[in-house]
Formats: sequence, C-alpha cells, structure tokens
Amino acid sequence: MSVTEWDYSIHNGPSTWGEKFPMAAGSRQSPVNIVTNLVACDHQALIDKPLTWKYESTSSKVLGNPGYCWKVDCDGEGSLLTGGPLKNDVYKLEQYHCHWGCSDSRGSEHTVDGQAFAGELHLVHWNVSKYNSFMEAANASDGLAVLGVFLKVGEEHEEMNKIVHLLSNVIHKDESVEITDPIDPNKLLPDNNGYWTYLGSLTTPPCSESVTWILFKKYIEVSHEQLVIFRGLRNFPRGAECPCHDNHGVVVNNFRPPQPVSGRILRDCGSF
Repeated sequence: MSVTEWDYSIHNGPSTWGEKFPMAAGSRQSPVNIVTNLVACDHQALIDKPLTWKYESTSSKVLGNPGYCWKVDCDGEGSLLTGGPLKNDVYKLEQYHCHWGCSDSRGSEHTVDGQAFAGELHLVHWNVSKYNSFMEAANASDGLAVLGVFLKVGEEHEEMNKIVHLLSNVIHKDESVEITDPIDPNKLLPDNNGYWTYLGSLTTPPCSESVTWILFKKYIEVSHEQLVIFRGLRNFPRGAECPCHDNHGVVVNNFRPPQPVSGRILRDCGSF
C-alpha cells in the first residue's frame, strides 16, 4: 500500500488507519498515555542491567522529507543500544525522526498524565542479534527498539540546530540532502537515563507491533524558533499542487493520538 494512502488529515488520518492497515487496530498499539501512578516500579532494572548506548557522530548520513516529518537515515555501524528491557540483544540505529504540533502546547505522540509536549524525537533501532535486516526485524515482536525523547520549548538546542539549518534543503516532500556536518545522536538525548518502557508498535502505518518502547522521563529543550522551522516543511512534492485542505500543505500535527493500553504493563525504570 502506498504511503500516499495515509496521512494526518481528516480523511486519511489516524482514525482511518485501522481500516487500511489491520495491524493498526491491534491490542499492542502506540503511542499511549503514561499514567504515572499506575506504572509498575522497576528501578532495580537500571542497576541490574542498565540501558547503554553508543552512537558515532558520522552515522547520520541523509536528511529527508518523506512528506510527514523530517527523518535522518543512518549508517548504524558502530552504534549500539542494549541492556534494560532489551537484555543482551544488540540493536543498531536505523533512523531518527520527529513529531510536532501546530503550536508549542502539543506535538508529542506519547502523553504523561494526559499532558502533551511540544514534540517527540524517535531514534529507531533494529535487533541485529536475531535478524538480518530492518524489514525482517520490523515484522518480529522483539525486532525494533525506539528511544523516545520529549521536546519542551525553552532554550535553543545546539545539536538540533544542525538539522534545522539543513531543513531549507528539504522543504518539499521527497527532497533529501547529504549530511556533511556530523550530527551526534548522543547529544539529542537527555542527561538523565530514567525511563518508562512497554511493548508497543510503530506509530505510523503499517503500525507493526514490533517495538520495545523506551521513553526518557526527562525532556530536552528546543526553542520556539526551531519548532517554527519544523512547521515550514511541506507535505507535497515541489511543483505539485498544494493540498490546501490538509493543514494548508504544511507538516504540522504529525502525531498519532494515544491508543488503548489494553492490559499492557508499563514499567518505570529510574528517577526523573
């Protein structure tokens, strides 16, 4: 199914995905609302098998606009995510991308006690210990791991600025640009490693139920001006007619609403 058959508009948005992509109507869907007084306490996990990561600043290769976000494709050689809920399996960085709203008061996919953040960064990894390709891993229940980072409006983020400065090259859908000034994914993560974790899915079609989610409790700050530049991306190719019925053709509100928890256990690992 073509990606043009889904988007975030009224006609093809999240409320319709389950009709076109059966997995999107499953019982292990993401994102979710994290109710902090209902999560299971598992602080010992940080001590027994701490989550560890290592990223090479040269791993970020190409910045692109797929029509619904900005996305950085990576060469994951030398990257490593393991420990925590991933146990001994090693996961490699495939790409990272962002979700945001039309204003600074909304934009994250996950919410915390019903509260949204201005945006949410996702670092997508696949299990190289068990699978031979990203696509193979994406179809397995333990195939993917996503680090989620909330974005809150505040000070300008220096590393994020490297992405912001490149966005003028990918204003329209399907445009891409090579990354020559190294972007270090390590610097896009918060300085506190407390997190929530649960078993979920990709938040875009086909919404495969293959993700171990690891959501950092602490946010990173980005400036209002940086978010405004995110909102300047277009959801249609250069030269094509603007679909002005769809947010006037700009990429905003590119987030899926929280899905039912459906009995899943959300674990709290570490302090905020």
